[in-house]
Amino acid sequence: MNHLFGHYAAALLAVLHIQPSNPELPIPERVVMSIVVVVIGTILALVLRSRLSVEKPGAMQQVAEILLTNPMGFGVKDLLEENVHHGASQFIPFVGTISVFVLVGNLMGAFPSSFLQAPTGKVEVPLACAVLTFIYFNWQGIRRLGLGHYLLTFAGSPKDLGAWILAVLLFPVEIVSTTARVLSLTVRLWANMFASDLIYIIFLTLLAGGATFGWSKSPVLGVVLAIFPAAIPVAFIGLHIFVSVIQAYVFTVLPAVYLGLATAEEH
Repeated sequence: MNHLFGHYAAALLAVLHIQPSNPELPIPERVVMSIVVVVIGTILALVLRSRLSVEKPGAMQQVAEILLTNPMGFGVKDLLEENVHHGASQFIPFVGTISVFVLVGNLMGAFPSSFLQAPTGKVEVPLACAVLTFIYFNWQGIRRLGLGHYLLTFAGSPKDLGAWILAVLLFPVEIVSTTARVLSLTVRLWANMFASDLIYIIFLTLLAGGATFGWSKSPVLGVVLAIFPAAIPVAFIGLHIFVSVIQAYVFTVLPAVYLGLATAEEH
């Protein structure tokens, strides 16, 4: 990407008076990996659309339907309908897109390599997702209730003098609490994905050191101790997939909850 488009990226950053951390690689890895996630998601969506069938749904369509709605109630549509009381279906495109992006981005780190890295393991990507979510649910609240009514919900929608006095204290607290959701969403996703990768590297390094030590003493001992670092990647791939799914689920639940609160008459 930097070889093909680095020159244009550097020129654009220069116009914006932004100095890249690495002038030789003006397009960061997280940006490239995020683009790869978008491309993968777009291709999967187009392929799925061309294969939709009521009579004979394929495996890909069934997986997509499970992500949307399922008997256990953890699909995108299920979570929105549970938290948003009116017009939940209109929020499916945004929440579903964020959810799928996070899921695919997380899974890219399941197989550590020099070519694929989880973009969600870099704090800027979860931050961008959190900021978009923050803007979206506030915009929907304003759109549903109107700016004045929406702002009043942060003060408890006061109706009498006592409520208005309390609103003076409640309003700034609610504003700070709502704004803190950006930090909460960002840290929750980034910290879990970063920790998953870090634990994998730590365990692999420790066990590989033991195998090296064993090999220096005896080839037989080296082979025996090498079994553990050979098995570690398999175990951590499973763990990473589990964490990836859970974090994608969390990044579906919380936007649904925030949308429900923002579009309710009082929150």
